[in-house]
Amino acid sequence: MAASPKARTEKEFTTAEKGFRNQKRGNDDVGESELLTVPDGWKEPPFTKDDNPRGLLEESSFATLFPKYREAYLKECWPLVQKALHEHHINATLDLIEGSMTVCTTKKTFDPYIIIRARDLIKLLARSVPFEQAVRILGDDTACDIIKIGSLVRNKERFVKRRQRLIGPKGSTLKALELLTNCYIMVQGNTVSALGPFNGLKEVRKVVLDTMKNIHPIYNIKTLMIKRELSKDAELRSQNWERFLPQFKHKNLNKRKEPKKKTVKKEYTPFPPPQPESRIDKELASGEYFLKESQKKQQRMEQIKAKQAEAVSKRQAERNKAFIPPKEKPVVKPKKASTETKIDIAALKEKVKKAKKKKLGALTVEEVKLKMEADEKRQKKKKK
Repeated sequence: MAASPKARTEKEFTTAEKGFRNQKRGNDDVGESELLTVPDGWKEPPFTKDDNPRGLLEESSFATLFPKYREAYLKECWPLVQKALHEHHINATLDLIEGSMTVCTTKKTFDPYIIIRARDLIKLLARSVPFEQAVRILGDDTACDIIKIGSLVRNKERFVKRRQRLIGPKGSTLKALELLTNCYIMVQGNTVSALGPFNGLKEVRKVVLDTMKNIHPIYNIKTLMIKRELSKDAELRSQNWERFLPQFKHKNLNKRKEPKKKTVKKEYTPFPPPQPESRIDKELASGEYFLKESQKKQQRMEQIKAKQAEAVSKRQAERNKAFIPPKEKPVVKPKKASTETKIDIAALKEKVKKAKKKKLGALTVEEVKLKMEADEKRQKKKKK
């Protein structure tokens, strides 16, 4: 009986076997660089019925719940969902009472992985992704990723701000991220749904998690833009890109907030603070300790009456304020018109005469005489 391969030593190998091993190693070294690069435009051949003619042995099914606000949309587009899944021999049911969607395989199903894609389809539909985008998951070159961001930030207001930062003003940041990663991204509630190629999904997850960690998405977008340009160059495609990528350093420019009430530490002394005086010590110092009980009582009553009298006087002063008349302003006598400035009547008459002559373009005396003479001459000519 021949010995096992483990028991054989190197001396027992024949020269033919050694030559075959060396030839095999040489072929592996040559093909290693070729295996690292994938030719452009290469696609994995699709899985057909010829690959699995006998179908599946057991039935598989997945179910997922959907929120109430998605009920109207799902009810409208469910015939399209059933039609898309029926092409792959998958049954889909919509339960509006329980609020759930279910997909299951049939006897005609030949692709074992299509049920996983159908499960992702109903998950995307439940997360507010429109049917036109969600149906792309049934293709072989598309995958999806549902990122849960609700538990990444504790403060609700901070979470809403960072989620809005991911969307950007009028959705510009999200649109830029979609163009760079070739993925469809949907931000809804506490999740971010992404749909696209595997490389793009990896970048989307990194950007979303960094945004929730208070890293602005513009830094990652700049890096993605540089990577996109570098990937177009055939020479740089197989090199390390670290020297081209920007290195952003975290700068915390905000000063530490100082407390409103600053506690000043007292100088350290080895001696304890003096013991506070007791009530008996205070009475001894004031001499009240040696008074009789009736005298103490009388002294207390006098203090109470003094306080009451002071309160009554304050209250009376407040009441009397309403009866105090306000201070009147001193009357200012009008100044008499000075008789020193006399009016020149003759000068005023001359001004009025000149104004009348100029008013409405009135003619002077000489002009009136000339006009009358011209009219007489005209009359005489007419008579002749």
